[in-house]
Amino acid sequence: MSKIPTPAEAQAILEKYNQEEFHLKHAKIVAAVLRFFAEEYDPQRREFWEAVGLLHDIDFERYPEQHCIKGVELLQENGVDESVIHATMSHGWGIVDTVYEPTHIMEKVLFATDELTGLIGAAALMRPSKSVQDLELSSVKKKFKDKRFAAGCSRDVIRKGAEMLGWELDDLIQRTILAMRTIEGM
Repeated sequence: MSKIPTPAEAQAILEKYNQEEFHLKHAKIVAAVLRFFAEEYDPQRREFWEAVGLLHDIDFERYPEQHCIKGVELLQENGVDESVIHATMSHGWGIVDTVYEPTHIMEKVLFATDELTGLIGAAALMRPSKSVQDLELSSVKKKFKDKRFAAGCSRDVIRKGAEMLGWELDDLIQRTILAMRTIEGM
């Protein structure tokens, strides 16, 4: 029998396969960003969005070459519902060999913000405050244009995510900064 895990259950599943502080922190940040957007788009399912954020990179630490492929197996082994599997693995659509396409607003937000949270986090670390609290859109846009800055964060994926959502890139960046401000210090 499959189930939709609570955020606490999702965290426990995540920690079975991930121990590195970087991966655990990234999962928490993405989960909180998704929960932030759920407040506007799907408030009855905030915990679902949060659980998806926690589990989206479940396979990346141990199986980076099989990202969004091995995750299906890991989530199935843990009895996770197909809706969570689809949502988590859809963030690799067009990037890795996943069959799951982002169709729901939450999946599109995950696709768009996963890479963007890394870029915003790196930009914040360059500030004297090392905080997103005083980070402005203009600073992130400047870093976005510099391909050498946070080179591992795909600008193409971020742009494609904004397009999927029908949002301007500036709007996506600004809203993600606001989402990250609510969780700083995690």
